[in-house]
Amino acid sequence: MKYLRQFCIILLISALGEGLHILLPLPVPASVYGLVLMLGALTSGILKLEQVEDAADFLVEIMPVMFVPAGVGLLEAWGDLQPIWLPVVIITILTTVIVMVVTGRSTQFVIKKDRRKEKK
Repeated sequence: MKYLRQFCIILLISALGEGLHILLPLPVPASVYGLVLMLGALTSGILKLEQVEDAADFLVEIMPVMFVPAGVGLLEAWGDLQPIWLPVVIITILTTVIVMVVTGRSTQFVIKKDRRKEKK
């Protein structure tokens, strides 16, 4: 019953994100609206981490399974991708490296800021 309640909370926030996507004429995916709403609810204290933690952990654990349909879709579209596979691979590698660098730098910044805060 606990998992069902947690999933319902996550689904409700996702549905609110979908609603914002429909209402606001911005080129922002509904999932991003949902993530921002979840972040706002967690940081403001409206929603406690314990209220969604177990369901969220489960979703993160099964995330790789969610990429299987996308992989199968790529295999099905190989005929269309074959002429442009090299640029796609290069772009994928470059963007992956850029995301890793930006994520690492951001994490280092937050850790340094947190350590300075603890010293004071």
